[in-house]
Amino acid sequence: MRRADLFPPIEPFATGMLAVDPPHQIYWEQCGNPDGIPALFLHGGPGAGTTPNHRRFFDPRAYRIVVFDQRGAGRSRPLGETALNSTDRLVADIEALRRHLGIERWLVFGGSWGSTLALAYASAHPERALALVLRGIFLGGRDEIEWFVSGLRTVFPEHWRRFAEFVPESERRDLLSAYHRRLIDPDPAVHMPAARSWSSYEASCSTLLPISSGGTATEDQAALSIARLEAHYFVNRLFIEEGALMRCIGRFRHIPATIVQGRYDMICPIVTADALARAWPQAEYVIVPDAGHAAMEPGIRLELVAATERYKSLLAKA
Repeated sequence: MRRADLFPPIEPFATGMLAVDPPHQIYWEQCGNPDGIPALFLHGGPGAGTTPNHRRFFDPRAYRIVVFDQRGAGRSRPLGETALNSTDRLVADIEALRRHLGIERWLVFGGSWGSTLALAYASAHPERALALVLRGIFLGGRDEIEWFVSGLRTVFPEHWRRFAEFVPESERRDLLSAYHRRLIDPDPAVHMPAARSWSSYEASCSTLLPISSGGTATEDQAALSIARLEAHYFVNRLFIEEGALMRCIGRFRHIPATIVQGRYDMICPIVTADALARAWPQAEYVIVPDAGHAAMEPGIRLELVAATERYKSLLAKA
């Protein structure tokens, strides 16, 4: 019988901090069944960090659920740190965590930037991936970054106008650089207003139906890590050569995979997921007709849970 929603809330049975390249320490946790099918959750952003709800995409009786905060995000330290923070280092962190936890192979689950990182990991270490569950596909292309920074004004002109008008008119020809300069400024009086503006813009465009958010200190810290790290990765083109992930499909084509994409995803438009699915016909491709980008939209989360349920049965027989 198909589940109608997420699994109930659970708490970790183990947590820790893993030292990687100084000064970085990454937070990790394990939930569910210690003897279950290993499953790794990769959060988006970069910089978004994880929440307790991310544990709930997996059946805790069947999966050994591993969740971690990437460099500079969430409970990892230092928060918002951009030094030694790149895609290849995050891939190396995943491998370091796998070895640290004594896991041979695992299901890799990632959405948005998490889908980028999952594909980069599968390309580098295909022998370690049991299966892939990917949501809101983002491949880091120049057009995808430009769409986020400027293209969204065609759908959300009022949100984009607030985003653009945050910086002086003389700097609006290159919004990404203008924001990046402010976000890496060490003065909170400079970087925090820019972080709030960036993260508010992204959140306002992420769902099919509008959502509201508050302005707590905790949310300010999350806004800083999201905005600073996204800008850092965007100005560096995600540290990925243009088109590289598409060219690497042959390395992971054999891995069972499910792609879940919201039809009205404005952060990561469906054209990218469609291109990936056409180049990778072995992957299951699920379009959610009434959803945007966010993982917690009802149709998206239902399909993500359905995917982990299918792989639970498939991998248990492997």
